[in-house]
Amino acid sequence: MQRLGRWGLLKLVAAIICIAGLSWFALDYFIPAPPSKFTMVTSFPGGHYVDLGNRYREILARSHIDLELRSTEGAVENLKLLNDPKSGIQVGIMQGGIATGKQAPDLLSLGRIDYQIFWLFYPETEKFDDVTQFKGKRIAQGPPGSGTRAVTEKILNVSGVNSENTTLLNIPVQDAVNALNDGRIDALFITFAEDSPILLSLLKNPHVRTLSFTDAEALTRIFPFLVRLVLPRGTIDYARKIPAADVTLIATTNVILVRKEIHPALIDLLAQTILEAHSAPGLFQKVGDFPTQTDPEFPVSQEARDFYKNGPSFLNRYLPFWMTNYVQRIIAVLVTVIAVVFPIFNYAPRLFLWSVHERMSKLYRRLRAIEKKLQAELHVPQLAALQDELENIDRAASILSVPARYSALLFSLKDHINLIRTRLAARLIEMRSHVTKVDQDVNA
Repeated sequence: MQRLGRWGLLKLVAAIICIAGLSWFALDYFIPAPPSKFTMVTSFPGGHYVDLGNRYREILARSHIDLELRSTEGAVENLKLLNDPKSGIQVGIMQGGIATGKQAPDLLSLGRIDYQIFWLFYPETEKFDDVTQFKGKRIAQGPPGSGTRAVTEKILNVSGVNSENTTLLNIPVQDAVNALNDGRIDALFITFAEDSPILLSLLKNPHVRTLSFTDAEALTRIFPFLVRLVLPRGTIDYARKIPAADVTLIATTNVILVRKEIHPALIDLLAQTILEAHSAPGLFQKVGDFPTQTDPEFPVSQEARDFYKNGPSFLNRYLPFWMTNYVQRIIAVLVTVIAVVFPIFNYAPRLFLWSVHERMSKLYRRLRAIEKKLQAELHVPQLAALQDELENIDRAASILSVPARYSALLFSLKDHINLIRTRLAARLIEMRSHVTKVDQDVNA
């Protein structure tokens, strides 16, 4: 029985290992590990999105994630690549006003990350109070295909300024600044990052003015993706009071978009990266303004919303990213093994007892067959054959593996075997005596 116990324990351990292995492979197939490398689409070289991508890459590198950045013409091309499942792009940066969840149902937002401010600069010799006054002027905008160009054209169109009555130019940013200073263009309508050196030089340039959008509130009602911001007097240079008065600006917000099939672990990691990169205060934002848990154009990923609300999970709080996934898998495998093994421990004794009863029932049926035949008239050879069958039953009962707690079942079977053996022996002796007496009578 000791050797049998060890063998049973060995089989149990082997079964647990097999269950764990199958569970691991099933998890690997149905819930694959997050990739250690992925690509994000940004914008043209030198653009704000490229700066953001480089910041994200540095943060993600600490978690052993390799972020590749692909330069594009801007938000419009980014949207096209994200909408194409064959492009291999699952993450991209885009600004508001380009599309909504209706036009891109396969995309999710990870929240708005910062402001994209539209600056409209013009020569100091001019005096403009409204966008409508730029009709017929020479205006430099962002490159075609960029989000900046798409949004500025919407603002100009609603103001009655379009390519039919105005010269809209596509000039590189630095060249456009030079052209504005030289008087070769009348306005520069474009976006800049808050810390852009070009922006600071324009704001401090005494020969250039910044348009204050007096009707900014109306524009935000016409285009819900726009927000109204104010650059207070003296913010850029308090001593020199630059700007000289409050400037009302219009802006949209940038957003990180992902495809719905992206690995959930990457969403958590990206949300953590976004929070680290954008939670600090800035020229127009306060602590906690970004990232947002809402989005006016796209549905926000539930994983990202939970992360912004509750912070990282318990495992992510204490373990590095690469280890978290393996620990989650190990926990899942352990839960699976426990869910399978515990019922086995519960039902295995019952199954074993049923097996013992089934084998004994077969032996009892053979015993009843012998007992039934004993009721008929039998000759010595027939009785001898029944005796051999009985011994076979006894040997089968002897090798029957029955735990000590079920010994009563075995002893009961043995008692019945012995009872039939006694009756069979008595019949055999009686039959042999009868045969001997008949032989003596014949010889006499």
